[in-house]
Amino acid sequence: MPLLPSFILLFSLFLTISLAQTPPKGYFLDCGAISSSSIDGLPWTSDSGFISTGTPKNLTTPVLAQTLSTVRSFPLQDRKNCYNFLVYRGARYMVRTTYFYGGVNGPNHPSPPVFDQMVDGTFWGVVNTSADYASGNYTNYEGVFLAQGKTMSVCIGSNTYTDSDPFISALQLVILGDSLYNFTDFNKFGFSLVARHNFGYSGPPIRYPDDQFDRFWAPFAPSNSSHTGSSNASVSGIWNLPPSKVFDTWLGSDELESLELAWPEASLPYSNYSIALYFAEYSGSSSGRRRVLNISVNGITYYNGLNVTEAGIVVFAKLWPLSGPTNITLIPASSSSMGPLISAGEIFQMLPLGRRTLTRDVIALEKIKERLQNPPHDWNGDPCMPRQYSWTGVTCSDGKNIRVVNLNLTSMNLSGSLSPNVANLTALTNIWLGNNNLSGQIPDLSSLRMLETLHLEDNQFSGNIPSSLGNISTLKELFVQNNNLTGQIPTSLNKPGLDLRTSGNNFSPPPAS
Repeated sequence: MPLLPSFILLFSLFLTISLAQTPPKGYFLDCGAISSSSIDGLPWTSDSGFISTGTPKNLTTPVLAQTLSTVRSFPLQDRKNCYNFLVYRGARYMVRTTYFYGGVNGPNHPSPPVFDQMVDGTFWGVVNTSADYASGNYTNYEGVFLAQGKTMSVCIGSNTYTDSDPFISALQLVILGDSLYNFTDFNKFGFSLVARHNFGYSGPPIRYPDDQFDRFWAPFAPSNSSHTGSSNASVSGIWNLPPSKVFDTWLGSDELESLELAWPEASLPYSNYSIALYFAEYSGSSSGRRRVLNISVNGITYYNGLNVTEAGIVVFAKLWPLSGPTNITLIPASSSSMGPLISAGEIFQMLPLGRRTLTRDVIALEKIKERLQNPPHDWNGDPCMPRQYSWTGVTCSDGKNIRVVNLNLTSMNLSGSLSPNVANLTALTNIWLGNNNLSGQIPDLSSLRMLETLHLEDNQFSGNIPSSLGNISTLKELFVQNNNLTGQIPTSLNKPGLDLRTSGNNFSPPPAS
């Protein structure tokens, strides 16, 4: 028997929030576009200022929306490509990615590639748009994530299923109001939208400007139990601020009979889910009559004694375990004089958050990247997380704080110089940069108290060997052969237990004794 959810809450009127119709705050990126545009009242911009990899491409096939006419395509061999945004730390963001393939990878790849997407260090899921594309439709993925720092990254990754270049058509980050989804600890979980439906409705999806955050409320009218009318629901008093339009239709009946709803339509993988169900009594219902519901999900009590009012109400739960088909059952309570109705519903899969690399290590690696003229293409997003998408050459620790412990860029055809900020990676035990074309001086690494091996051989380093290297008691290997180093070999390096290799440089002989 499945576990009961950790809690169920009921919210009614308690908020006073302005519903002025201004464009949502955040980012609206038309991926691959070269200019900005206003579409349906929303300010779409080019994505070129938010990512340094990938190639803009135009589609030649007809599209359903302007933002689908271009894509940004990413080379298959690049493991991870990330969009980076400045965000407000502690704010919740709706993240929506949109994909329409349009045959952009050519006739040898008629079907869309299958690849991964992630937010910061959290694996969001697999992007598989094949079914939608076969029917001529685009695919949206939507999630809700907390900004844990001053930046947020949204990344595309090539997995083992990817057989051609990944791509993306559009990307949105929208700041959500403080009340939205605030019953969840977003320091531990993110949301991935499974379904959001307006029950009894058969028109185009409801979105901005009806929904001030541009959430999509899809139609869901499966039977003759659909009804249309007017509602007096006070949307500003419902924690999730749904558009008032969703209360103008409903599924149900005034007759004292049960309503069973197979929703969502897709079979669900075993996981924990968050469910929100919306109700409002329609205007003109019989005066003096009560609509009181008992609600169950897959036979498990979800809420008993829900009194549906014209003001509107939502019941919701988090950490509700589901697997396979899902059925929502609404039964008139013994005190009810009318049958059940339901106006809308949302269900999210709850994603345990991946951790993030320690901020000082991220900053240090970004500074190292700036000094390299041709860093690895996947050096963007979080350096360590998700684990399967850690940066090329970077090995990270386990434990509470994720630290960089090894840096191995041997034979990567690197040029540029080695940033002094490498000394801020204080958990490093090994630095291997041999057989590249790095130049400049060797920085002071005396702060790396756990460093065991330093391989800088076969490069173009110049200047002196820092004598402070001899003060690192853990150092066992120092390879600097075949560079352009000058001066004298520090006497501090003449100690037992250190494998020191210095041939092929321009060192001065030691002074005569």
